[in-house]
Amino acid sequence: MKQMIIEGNHELKGTIEIGGAKNSAVALIPASILAKGKSIIHNVPNISDRDALIDILELLNCKIELEGDTLKIDSTNLTNKLIGASLSNRLRASYYFMGALLGREKYVEIHIPGGCNIGSRPIDIHIDGFKALGAKITTEKDKFILQADELIGTDIYLRFQSVGATINLMLASTLATGTTVIHNAAMEAEIENIAEYLNNMGAKITGAGTSEITIVGVKELHEAEISVLPDRIEAGTYLILGALCGDNLCIKNIIPNHLEALTSKLKEMGVNFTINKDNIIVNKTKNLKPINIKTLVYPGFPTDIGQPMSVLLTQCHGTSLFEETIWENRMGHVPSLNKMGANISVSGTTAIIEGPTPLTGTEVVATDLRGGAALVIAGLFASGTTKITDVEHILRGYENIASKLTKVGAKISIIEI
Repeated sequence: MKQMIIEGNHELKGTIEIGGAKNSAVALIPASILAKGKSIIHNVPNISDRDALIDILELLNCKIELEGDTLKIDSTNLTNKLIGASLSNRLRASYYFMGALLGREKYVEIHIPGGCNIGSRPIDIHIDGFKALGAKITTEKDKFILQADELIGTDIYLRFQSVGATINLMLASTLATGTTVIHNAAMEAEIENIAEYLNNMGAKITGAGTSEITIVGVKELHEAEISVLPDRIEAGTYLILGALCGDNLCIKNIIPNHLEALTSKLKEMGVNFTINKDNIIVNKTKNLKPINIKTLVYPGFPTDIGQPMSVLLTQCHGTSLFEETIWENRMGHVPSLNKMGANISVSGTTAIIEGPTPLTGTEVVATDLRGGAALVIAGLFASGTTKITDVEHILRGYENIASKLTKVGAKISIIEI
């Protein structure tokens, strides 16, 4: 088990380089097995979710080469095997092997995927879509078996704009017979990144980034190359941190329009920042105005930024509201923030935050990935020393977080306990 130790109340100055997007990389990696041959993914973030996916690929007899942030995946001799609980439980995104293996092999055995405990995360939307394509689904305790003689393109209507289901159905449909149209599709930038990769392989996908995606099935896919787009959630997390601790802190390697939902709220609060072509300069800002945050599907305010944002709301002058509409268990970080001195009351999926309140370092627990990121922000702003346990949650999604923050003046380390 790892623990993060943070000495707070230091100004942060310099440049933080944003890495590849976790939410894109974890789908691009499984997507690679749809093509026979060696595919290449650049700008892959150094996170534990990457390593978990590589372990699954190696189980499936893929050859892996990892050089820096470039991942080469040769699936020529793929062997279709059961993906057991010890692997699938390590991350939610293991479910992308459902769509990829179903598309290529027409058969999948996988244990129920894992991931952060941020609420009920049924995959029935994925399953219903696979059934619509002609797959037969059976379950044995905690294991799914998906099989089909042939996948047939069809119209699929998602009752919710699920990112995971949209991607999984794109993966399965690329090698289906005929045309598939996904209606009410999720519109995240990461989906465009994955569609680009599949099209580079020879897929015929249009409409990615809109609510209607069309996939014309092809007989086979060939090896291809792609770069992971910059991580807007990592960038947003460090932008929020800069509003509390920054001294001309530069958040570099970003796509500004991917951050508009956040930057519009920061502007409403009165945060001092400047947007440039591929970076944002942000400064510690006093007299922040209270605001209301409501997480929504893209292009609304991202659910993954809600928890980090709640830390900034503790320093606003007045009452702010944080409402989570995507997951029902996004408040696991609140007891730790209150232990540090915050004044947050929770009712269901809504938090009322009174500020400003001084924060003081203490021992806290990361209950999930983005809640853990919120505690890192709080610890860096707080006076005294903060010790965060269950740091493994944070390392799933933030590459080299300690070294990146140390380079800009943070006093932070990760130790084994």
